[in-house]
Amino acid sequence: MIGRKNMGRASPLFLILLALGFFFATYNLLSMIIHNRTAGSGNWVGDDSDSQSLSDPIIGMPDNLKRSKNAKFPFHVALTATDAPYSKWQCRIMYYWYKKKKDLPGSEMGGFTRILHSGSADNLMDEIPTFVVDPLPAGLDRGYIVLNRPWAFVQWLEKATIEEEYILMAEPDHIFVNPLPNLAHGSLPAGFPFFYIKPTQNEKIIRKFFPEENGPVTNVDPIGNSPVIIKKDTLEKIAPTWMNVSLRMKDDPETDKAFGWVLEMYAYAVASALHGVQHILRKDFMLQPPWDLDTRKKFIIHYTYGCDYNMKGELTYGKIGEWRFDKRSHLRGPPPRNLPLPPPGVPESVVRV
Repeated sequence: MIGRKNMGRASPLFLILLALGFFFATYNLLSMIIHNRTAGSGNWVGDDSDSQSLSDPIIGMPDNLKRSKNAKFPFHVALTATDAPYSKWQCRIMYYWYKKKKDLPGSEMGGFTRILHSGSADNLMDEIPTFVVDPLPAGLDRGYIVLNRPWAFVQWLEKATIEEEYILMAEPDHIFVNPLPNLAHGSLPAGFPFFYIKPTQNEKIIRKFFPEENGPVTNVDPIGNSPVIIKKDTLEKIAPTWMNVSLRMKDDPETDKAFGWVLEMYAYAVASALHGVQHILRKDFMLQPPWDLDTRKKFIIHYTYGCDYNMKGELTYGKIGEWRFDKRSHLRGPPPRNLPLPPPGVPESVVRV
C-alpha cells in the first residue's frame, strides 16, 4: 500500500525540474517569435500566403527567408525579339555574355530562348536558341511594337517545353556583368524597381484597370516585366492578363498619352497585382548607365540610355558629346568593331558597355 501511494505522488524535486523545463522551453519559443517578427518588420506587404512580398528587400533578405547555400534553383533566360537588324545585333551580344557567365560560380542560369515574334525563322536560328511565335494581327500594336511582348510570352508558355521551374524575362539590351543567381524566393518573384514607374502618382489612371476592390494602389509594384525572375506557373497565370491589360491601356487615349513607351511595363505591374502577386524589389538586379556608375555587386547592364561625354570625361546628357555611345545610332546594323574607348574619367559602367 505504501508503495502504491508513493507511485501516485510526484516528488517535489521532480515537479520543480518539470516547471523549470517548461519555463525555458516557453522562453526560447517566445524569443524566436520576437526575433523573427523583428527581422521581418516593415518588409512584408503581401496580403495572402501565395503573394506575400518584401516592400524593401534591398536592405537584405530576412534571415528566416534565406535558403540554403547549397540549394540550386535554375531559371530559364527568355527574351522577346524581332528579326530587325537593330534587334539582332543586341540579341547576339546578350547571348554571348549569357554564355560567358552561365557556368561561373554563383550563377543559376539555365537554358536560353530568344522568343522571335516575327512569325518566321531568320538567320540567327542556328546561332541562338530560338522559338518562333506569331506577331499580333496587323495594326493591333498601332506602331508600338512592344505590345507583341506579352502576346509572345503567352504563346511560348503554351507551346514550348521549358524544363526549369523559374523564368528570367530579359531584353536584348541586357548584358550580364556578373553571374546571376535566382533572386526569387519560392513563390515570391524578384523584379527591378524603375524610378519612372510610379503607380501611386498615377492612381487615377491605374484605377481604370485596378479597381479599388482589388486593394490599395501600393499593391502595384514600380516595375516592368523585365528583368523579372518568376515561377513558370505564376507567369502562366499573369501573361494573358498582362496582354489584355496592355491592349486596353493602348486603346485608352488618356492612358496611352500618360504612359507612352512604358505602357506595357505598367500593364505587367497591374496584371501582377490583379493576381495578388507582388515582387521582391532588387536594386542590385540591374544598373543603367550613365546614371548608375559601378558594376560591382550588380548583375545586368541595361544600356537603354545614350551616353554622351566631353573629352574631360564629363557627362553632357541631352547634348551630343565628343564621345558618345547610343544604341539608337545603330538601327540598321551592329556598331563597328574597335569602337574607341571613352575618355579618362568616364564611369566604369560606361566603359564596360
